[in-house]
Amino acid sequence: MGRRRQRVDPAAGARAGALPEAIAALSRSLPSGPSPEIFRRAKFDRPEATSALWQLLFRVLSPLPAGNALASLALEVQARLVKSALCSQGYPRLALAQLPEDGSQGSRELLLALSWLLARGPVPEQMLAQARVPLGDEMTVCQCEALASPGPPAPHMEAEGPVDVRHVQWLMGKLRFRWRQLVSSQQEQCALLSKIHLYTRGCHSDQSLSHLSVTEAEMLRDPEGGQQLLRTLERENQRLEAVLAWRRSELVFWRWMAGGCGRGPEWSAARRASREAVEKELGALQQCWERDGGPAQPHGPHRLVRREDGAAGDRDLRAAVVIRTLRSQEACLEAVLRRLQGQCRQELARLVGARPGLIWIPPPGR
Repeated sequence: MGRRRQRVDPAAGARAGALPEAIAALSRSLPSGPSPEIFRRAKFDRPEATSALWQLLFRVLSPLPAGNALASLALEVQARLVKSALCSQGYPRLALAQLPEDGSQGSRELLLALSWLLARGPVPEQMLAQARVPLGDEMTVCQCEALASPGPPAPHMEAEGPVDVRHVQWLMGKLRFRWRQLVSSQQEQCALLSKIHLYTRGCHSDQSLSHLSVTEAEMLRDPEGGQQLLRTLERENQRLEAVLAWRRSELVFWRWMAGGCGRGPEWSAARRASREAVEKELGALQQCWERDGGPAQPHGPHRLVRREDGAAGDRDLRAAVVIRTLRSQEACLEAVLRRLQGQCRQELARLVGARPGLIWIPPPGR
């Protein structure tokens, strides 16, 4: 009696062949992404993949671009920062907070956290924009935060011990000082940019720009630096191609992750919460579109161009528009600040009421 032949599904074979390509594209699109073998080992919760995923999550969640001094931190410090960042973003699984920080175990849980970030937003595109090489002098104008929901309220946490009010006041004063330093440095930068634009007027081949940017002026001063800029742009182009390849094949990755990696009531609750948050954001955007007839607010980076004649192109953004936008954002932030100050006064009053004999004298003008 002959053996029965097993039928082979060609679609399953194609999906199996596309999986390594999808994971490789994801790895190339992330900053210093690990090898695809790390993802495979993490799927089976192998401990040798834990350290690489802690470092990858740290680079993804770090607000600073890759290659800064924070990348040299110890693994335990990076793990603690990753836990804090994921908790602040509302990551729902408590198992990650209980992982050891020495990289000895937990690679599957870390893979779930990375997948949660990928499903929550365009992480590869954000990383690419963060490390983008600006060829012109740009400033970013964005009011997308005004359309977004304020998010869940911060959890109420009791202080472990008495709060030193003088230390809090010292921190607030230090924060104001840093803000003044930042504003002064930005004003100085704008003054220097204005000088460069004025001195290089008429040097650009594009008559719509009429002057050179800092990068273009640096290339004229140091031609050898142009070769380094070219190599940087080639690496950026490779990452862009990897992002496009990842978007074309990411469905294969999600099918691979749905096969036994994300199960249980916590993961189902996380998917449901993410779906509800996305629906809420889409609803807010739809209401804004119907009310205003389209997204009229300026968005994205804009190149700074000096105009002497006052003429502006179709896609140009005048400084007056930017100033109005910033003033609108300032008014919104002032309203948020007043609301937070009111909440702080209520919390202080509650704390004072819990300590008999304590007199609370609020600062003047607050």
